[in-house]
Amino acid sequence: MTDGETGRVFRLAYVPGVTPAKWVNIWAERMPGVPVTLVPVPAAEVVRLLRDGGADAGFVRLPIDRDGLSVIPLYVETTVVVVPKDHAVAAADEVDIADLTDDTVFRPLDDTIEWTVRPGLPAFTRPATTAEAVELVAAGTGLLLVPQSLARLHHRRDLTYRPVRDAPQSQVALTWPTDATTDLVEDFIGIVRGRTVNSSRGRTPASPAEKPAQRQAQKPAQNRSGRRAVPAGRKRKGHRPR
Repeated sequence: MTDGETGRVFRLAYVPGVTPAKWVNIWAERMPGVPVTLVPVPAAEVVRLLRDGGADAGFVRLPIDRDGLSVIPLYVETTVVVVPKDHAVAAADEVDIADLTDDTVFRPLDDTIEWTVRPGLPAFTRPATTAEAVELVAAGTGLLLVPQSLARLHHRRDLTYRPVRDAPQSQVALTWPTDATTDLVEDFIGIVRGRTVNSSRGRTPASPAEKPAQRQAQKPAQNRSGRRAVPAGRKRKGHRPR
């Protein structure tokens, strides 16, 4: 951290279901003078927030409109179906999309899973949010397919969920405005990528010219015969006179 960064704040946005704690904790250890402000934001609004300068970087669910943004894909989540505990699906360890053919399946407006063909029967409404869709599932009016972290986030005692083997999956990524790739953003990228404090990709890497020069200075000179030259002031070993 440079003196010019004292007093600055790193603003990190994240969409529901993403838990940035492990990266934030590492940041706190390495950058104690630059606190992190966490900015929770709906998945449908995170790109606009970043483009408007509301955060320095953010965790998003792909796909997003990448225009003007840099993106680092991080991990893929299992897709699960959320059902009432007394639903037939609850008796299985996992299911296929074909198992949901006769069920009504909600598709909230903030859904980020890319479907080529929607599973199940179309619902009578499109809830604005995943949270609203979960309420409708609890009312027994349909099912919901979401990334597993969202099923955990909206957990209810009267609901459960099961993995859907052949469903498309949601991918979480780190993104930020390409034109605003600041030193702080670079520092956070390093943390997310798992770089150590002494990584060569850090802020103050050793000059590439230094190490070769140092190795050259430490290497003993050689004479034309290929033997190492004897430093001045040092005598060659010979036979001692008897």
